[in-house]
Amino acid sequence: MPEKNKLKSIVVFENEPVRRVWDEKEEKWYFSVVDVVGILTGSINPGAYWRKLKERLKKEGNESVTKCHSLKLLAKDGKMRLFDMADAETLFRLIQSIPSSKAEPFKLWLAKVGFERLKETADPEIAVNRARENWQALGHSAKWIEQRLRGQEIRNKLTDYWASHQVSQEEEFSKLTNIIHKEWSGVSVSRHKEIKNLKGHNLRDHMTESELVFTALAELSTRQVAEKDLASGYKENSAAAHTGGSFAGKTRQDFENLTGKKVVSGENFLPPKQENKKLK
Repeated sequence: MPEKNKLKSIVVFENEPVRRVWDEKEEKWYFSVVDVVGILTGSINPGAYWRKLKERLKKEGNESVTKCHSLKLLAKDGKMRLFDMADAETLFRLIQSIPSSKAEPFKLWLAKVGFERLKETADPEIAVNRARENWQALGHSAKWIEQRLRGQEIRNKLTDYWASHQVSQEEEFSKLTNIIHKEWSGVSVSRHKEIKNLKGHNLRDHMTESELVFTALAELSTRQVAEKDLASGYKENSAAAHTGGSFAGKTRQDFENLTGKKVVSGENFLPPKQENKKLK
């Protein structure tokens, strides 16, 4: 893949960033394989995991490895380094070789972001309309959808700030997100998913309107604190995350005292379980 004629961007799966690059000549997205491996395996060293997997696949004659391209991306140490990149079709094949409970939801997510056209990135309205249609198909109300979209816009602005201010586009995004979430809600992201009985699902797609509102408030406050303090790097952005999330947390407590209702809810939008009926 040539270095020219490319556009880099970040997409997020369950609060985990995945770096991707648009190849203008081939008109397709290429994704960082290491980012995907890290999400699926939870490995503290996804690079080493991928190197071992790649070696094994080569010995097995798996052609997916040969379809990966190398491209320079910003590494954790702040330097530009070569990373293996793969298009969506190749990733689907590679995922088959990685045992993971997240494989199926990740493939559903990849089916959406892996084949979207460049014009959806250039024209946000197209992507917004597509997301709206998907949520409508799942039975969400128009009011919920608008709140979800506003929250996503706020989230994107925050991650854009992190990406441009020396925050690692891998585990540090997840750590900062969890700090904000725990400050405003009183529970971690993983605990919140347990409360809602979610496994491999996007937490935000199962939030109530109130949960979406306070998530957005926490992330908006965090970004504005970071911008005010010119936060750079994980440590400074972590401080902003605590401050912004804490502000939203205090507001949540006031809201709960006013309404008498807890914001963090076990409600979800999972389809009802089908009970087995005995034939009579």
